[in-house]
Amino acid sequence: MKLSEMLLSFSATDISGRTALEISQIVTDSRKATKGSLFVAIPGTKKDGRQFIKEAVSKGAVAVVAEKEEGKGLNTYGDVTVITVKDAHNALFHFASEFFGRPAEELHIVGITGTNGKTTTSFLAQSLLKTDARKTGLLGTIHYDLCGGESKEASQTTPGILELQSLFAKMRKNGTTDTVMEVSSHSLTQRRTLGLNFDTAVFTNLTQDHLDYHKTMDSYFEAKKRLFHQTSGLSVINVDDPWGMKLKEDVPGRTLCYGIDRHHDIYPESISLTLQGIKMQVQTPIGAMDITSVLTGRYNVYNILGAIGVGVASGLSKEAITAGIFGMKSVPGRFEKIDLGQDFLVIVDYAHTEDALSRLLQSVSSLALGHVITVVGCGGDRDRGKRAKMGQAASLYSRLSILTSDNPRSEPPLSIIKEMEAGLLNKTPQPLYEIIPDRGEAIVRAISLAKTGDAVVIAGKGHEQYQIIGDRVLRFDDRETARLALSGRCR
Repeated sequence: MKLSEMLLSFSATDISGRTALEISQIVTDSRKATKGSLFVAIPGTKKDGRQFIKEAVSKGAVAVVAEKEEGKGLNTYGDVTVITVKDAHNALFHFASEFFGRPAEELHIVGITGTNGKTTTSFLAQSLLKTDARKTGLLGTIHYDLCGGESKEASQTTPGILELQSLFAKMRKNGTTDTVMEVSSHSLTQRRTLGLNFDTAVFTNLTQDHLDYHKTMDSYFEAKKRLFHQTSGLSVINVDDPWGMKLKEDVPGRTLCYGIDRHHDIYPESISLTLQGIKMQVQTPIGAMDITSVLTGRYNVYNILGAIGVGVASGLSKEAITAGIFGMKSVPGRFEKIDLGQDFLVIVDYAHTEDALSRLLQSVSSLALGHVITVVGCGGDRDRGKRAKMGQAASLYSRLSILTSDNPRSEPPLSIIKEMEAGLLNKTPQPLYEIIPDRGEAIVRAISLAKTGDAVVIAGKGHEQYQIIGDRVLRFDDRETARLALSGRCR
């Protein structure tokens, strides 16, 4: 595509050089630049893209987009065209969107944000939209479903501006009509969704997480709230959550509120929770629905209600919504049962916050016949303030807690575990717990202790197939480890 074509609807501060250039690709990583590239220098929090302009040019970039540094001018680089802009992120959105043919404009986009429940709600929303014969893609923590049988591993929950436009273009090529996106607080703060118009947005809840990044809950909330200022249609909000009630008052436009305790637009009149799933009658603005799902637990009631909100906001019939929820059979690493015929439950779940772990264990303890044994850890180089609370949550709802590693990253695993242990030491009576830093050994130990009717809960990593220790990324899968341990017991 010609640079001059991309510049037609864009106002730059200054353009130095030729614009009749053929652009082969757009890059923000100078290492990926090749002949004919347009390099957009993004000023990041850790590294400033302007430091790498020279490298991009040496690799073949024919044009550069960058903000002017205060008190400095941009260098010239031979025949390379230099475009000076006020906002490099905004410029990146414009050029990426034009380069890929404005694909997002042809998609109905649903954005889902919140601390917990984003992934399950997104899978449910995709299922009910597909049931309505809409070709629906999904971008989230587990994978990117681009329709047409094309899927790829997720690089991050919410991709960056450039990757998003590329993915949208592939979806459009595959005939996609609707897209469901998990939208993280990091992505909103880092402006990865800049320029997108969301037709529907969902707020699941807000509990402590990522305070190593956001510092305060108010700042965390403000990051989440940005999604709803990019939404042209309905905002679907969990008003049982106090932050959801605050959001309802703060966001512009129309809202569709759901909850179990607060009866607004979408709420259940009756709920049956068993190990086999959820049955409930739900009141909605389009009438009552009899809902059946293989998902279980009170927290999944909220996820289903949020998905119903997406269906109502998207104009779906009651029949399509109920069939879509019934048809969604599982989410990898979310209350995933590992069953090799043993006489006790083994559940792998992604719960990695105090709130998510508490809700998970409450659900399991209400359904299990025997004791609950929980294996849990906390990630290194992340919010330290939640570690003791995670230990407390595990001990409160478990007969035995086994404290272990998650992704320790650069921290010593035992140091992280000791901070979790602090949440148990001041309890009376003293809860039962063990410390086993090796996660594999901890899982084997938990399964070896389980008796008939018990439930072993392995929390924190869910679908992940790796463990980050130091600067190494090692293959590790809770589900695979649990199956090996069970196969040894079940012989």
